[in-house]
Amino acid sequence: MRYSKTHSWVELEDKETAIIGISDKAQFRLGEIIYVELPEVGDEFEQDEPMGSLESIDGAVVTFYSPITGEVIEVNEALDSSPDLINRSPEGDGWIAKMRIEIPREIGLLMTPEQYERYDEDDFDDGYEEYEEEEYY
Repeated sequence: MRYSKTHSWVELEDKETAIIGISDKAQFRLGEIIYVELPEVGDEFEQDEPMGSLESIDGAVVTFYSPITGEVIEVNEALDSSPDLINRSPEGDGWIAKMRIEIPREIGLLMTPEQYERYDEDDFDDGYEEYEEEEYY
């Protein structure tokens, strides 16, 4: 699993497909999620492009950003009726979408779990330059 600076995660299903969602850290900060605006199958996104939003019980709405460039090939429709899946299992059953990977190199530029654990967005000015590129496969 790899993480973006916008608190989304990526896990490879196979060499062409990635499962994406929001991190446990992000769902904890947001609180109880009551609504998820999912992308549509067929939508294409660039890395760090907004692809949906999450609303918490206290009315906060946050944008969910695509951690990679690619096309949405499946969405987690269970979130329509049970958005709290993200709170119960943000890095498991609460996944948001599956995407066809367009630029595999982007995944290697994302943070490892160890890097993400230490990550504090106030410590970084921009981008993924802070991390050495490494092969993910």
